[in-house]
Amino acid sequence: MLKEYINLSLAMFIVGSSVVAGKIMVESLPVFLSSAMRFALASLVMLPILFFKEGGLPRLSRLSCGVLVLQSFCGSFLFTVCLLYGLKYISPASAGIITSTTPAFMGVLGWGLFKDKLSGLTIAGICFSIAGVMVLSTGASGGSGVGNMYGFLLVLGAVLAESLFLVLRKWVKEPLSPLAVTTLISLLGFFWFLPSGVYEFMTTDLNIVQEQSWLALVYYGLVVTALAYLLWFAGIIHVQASIAGIFTGIMPVTAVCLSSLVLGEELHWTHLAGCILVFIGILLISGILGKCFLKNYIIKKIEI
Repeated sequence: MLKEYINLSLAMFIVGSSVVAGKIMVESLPVFLSSAMRFALASLVMLPILFFKEGGLPRLSRLSCGVLVLQSFCGSFLFTVCLLYGLKYISPASAGIITSTTPAFMGVLGWGLFKDKLSGLTIAGICFSIAGVMVLSTGASGGSGVGNMYGFLLVLGAVLAESLFLVLRKWVKEPLSPLAVTTLISLLGFFWFLPSGVYEFMTTDLNIVQEQSWLALVYYGLVVTALAYLLWFAGIIHVQASIAGIFTGIMPVTAVCLSSLVLGEELHWTHLAGCILVFIGILLISGILGKCFLKNYIIKKIEI
């Protein structure tokens, strides 16, 4: 399982960085146009690789096609629209902190939709993650804060959409490879944004778009869309939804740190404390810390 945990961790690190990249991207590029372009870029890269390695798009049942369309609508369309428009009203650090509610939503979804069982270590990991969220939120309120309620609600909507996106993969019964899923999600995402993207293309003066926005767009298309999806789908097919949800705790940690390093936002000691608690939760839920410490060290102490 170590390989799957590494894949999930890297995927969520990249997704966390997307908050900062998205803020830079929408400074001079419209939301729908930039989103259509980044999914088009990802699709242009993934399609040739898929045809070369696997011979083309896979055959799917109607149910699986419907699930993928719904998954793309939640994770590609709703998440992107809510997050990018939310970033127009609140800071990336605040948005990153709000995304830390994702593990709680995914845990509930995993239990309600897939009957995933919550072990003692899983519950302990969730508690540490929640504690990290509370500390991060305290730091945010003392610093930049959530600010605009409209932006808060938009980013919270993005979290709900992302949670559904991350767990719906379990309903696709065909043995799809991470490469196939990533390509299909990118293609569907492009078509979701195409109509509004064309309109914004016709009404936007691209000559005034800043260079950093173009660079952020390329990063969003190749790294956030293509690479992060590949890593996530390679990991989640072997892991319970409630466990995979804990790894989304890396999202706010990455967003807060990169907001400080890249955008110069003020970073408080409470952010560091929250990050440590989130990582402890990840170690507990993955068993790395739980099995080595809780099961071995504490049990031996009790026996003595």
